[in-house]
Amino acid sequence: MKLVEHFTHGLTSPICLTWELTYACNLSCVHCLSSSGRRDPRELSTEECKAVIDELQRMQVFYVNIGGGEPTVRSDFWELLDYAIAHDVGVKFSTNGVKLDQARAAQLAATDYVDVQISLDGATAEVNDHVRGPGSFDTAIRAMENLHEAGFGQFKISVVVTRQNVDQLDEFKAIADKYGAQLRITRLRPSGRGADTWDELHPTQAQQKQLYDWLVARGEDVLTGDSFFHLSAYGQELPGLNLCGAGRVVCLIDPVGDVYACPFAIHDQFLAGNVRSEGGFQTVWQDSELFAELRGPQSGGACTKCSHYDACQGGCMAAKFFTGLPLDGPDPECVLGNGERELAKLEMAGALEPGIIPKPSLDHSHRTSPRTKSEPVPLTLSVRRPDKACDSDPLAGEGRRLPAAIRVG
Repeated sequence: MKLVEHFTHGLTSPICLTWELTYACNLSCVHCLSSSGRRDPRELSTEECKAVIDELQRMQVFYVNIGGGEPTVRSDFWELLDYAIAHDVGVKFSTNGVKLDQARAAQLAATDYVDVQISLDGATAEVNDHVRGPGSFDTAIRAMENLHEAGFGQFKISVVVTRQNVDQLDEFKAIADKYGAQLRITRLRPSGRGADTWDELHPTQAQQKQLYDWLVARGEDVLTGDSFFHLSAYGQELPGLNLCGAGRVVCLIDPVGDVYACPFAIHDQFLAGNVRSEGGFQTVWQDSELFAELRGPQSGGACTKCSHYDACQGGCMAAKFFTGLPLDGPDPECVLGNGERELAKLEMAGALEPGIIPKPSLDHSHRTSPRTKSEPVPLTLSVRRPDKACDSDPLAGEGRRLPAAIRVG
């Protein structure tokens, strides 16, 4: 059996998992997949987190992607980081850089089995700060400078590709090269607050082709997190797993211990269980009815008749779900336009009216009321083009600081 077929039917332990330690965050990014901002008082305690780490060690989970919210604002973050490393669980954590001063950068540079991912959504402050908030560009650059000066090595710069920054791919690569980092680009999903900003932020059809051409020409050393396997229908299959790994090789643990099939699908329909329940995370992973269903034969619907189905596999589950498309339907960003046509049919039939399209189940945003569909996104970019200044798939490119046994790409 081919390796990818093992992945299709699920593994006894996830290759990696995303663990959001907290919903607390100093920023309010307009596309935040977890609608973070305010801390949930029910979040796992320090001891509960350590118990989960113990379980991951017993299950031989390769590494965890720790995120949030902003994980470093948890007072016990550094304690948990040290505990995971001491228990042979590699850690890659995503941060906006707010806590990465020179001292913390030096600490990380002296620590093995850890990787750092700095979030940046614009190669200029003008583009980045309209999405992530005022001052966030400078904060991220300062964190990169600190890591570089401390000799950390090849940390990651994580970019969510949007309509506003797709023209800056070369500039992002230049920033990564300047600081000895590796560029990682990921796909915008209509998850969390991204559900409200999807129409304004997701790349146009022409920009998707632009992105694909750039990845083919310049993307050899660029990590993609298997975000763009739907683009393989343009012709050349992009590197990576090219498969939705939800509930098969990846999953999400949220701050209160709920386990979801996918980090981008925080909705009750994709809730598999909770680590606080009897049997803990292992029982959820191995015995969940939801995961068993995801690991079974999947219907590709009409997409199976497409000559490109083997390459794109029908696209992203979360992107379909949160735009109102059926899970066996086409990806909303299908490069052949099938998703747009299906969305147009649903809109004509009234199936995309407010209240019908699924919405994320949780919202910890700083705002006190949800943004209405008619409310504009706080995104007022100049019409001129900015001046040119400057979990990777689950198996590849996870950096020099993870155990040799798991460096498989």
